[in-house]
Amino acid sequence: MTERDPLAKAEAAVRAAETDTVAVQLALAAIELAKTATAQQHTQQPACQHQQPKSGRTAGEWLAIGGAVCVGSVGAAFASLALAILGGCAAIVALILRDLWRDMQKKR
Repeated sequence: MTERDPLAKAEAAVRAAETDTVAVQLALAAIELAKTATAQQHTQQPACQHQQPKSGRTAGEWLAIGGAVCVGSVGAAFASLALAILGGCAAIVALILRDLWRDMQKKR
């Protein structure tokens, strides 16, 4: 599998997202930077044929990882906000039901 296949798959998955949020735009920018870095890496020839290639990650890979972390962070923020709203609504409903129960007990 070449390096461009995963990038193409990732780009297609991001473009298929239904909402165009800042997180999706950030992920698209990270993918574009990764493709540019990969293209530049393929065009450059090493100065010495005897040198071993680096085993670390490329800048494009780090940008893609950073973009994925940002998208995940935005998703976690929305999930925690939804849980906070749900908890507040549940507390309000519990208080109302408790008040109704006390009123019904006083009438008996």
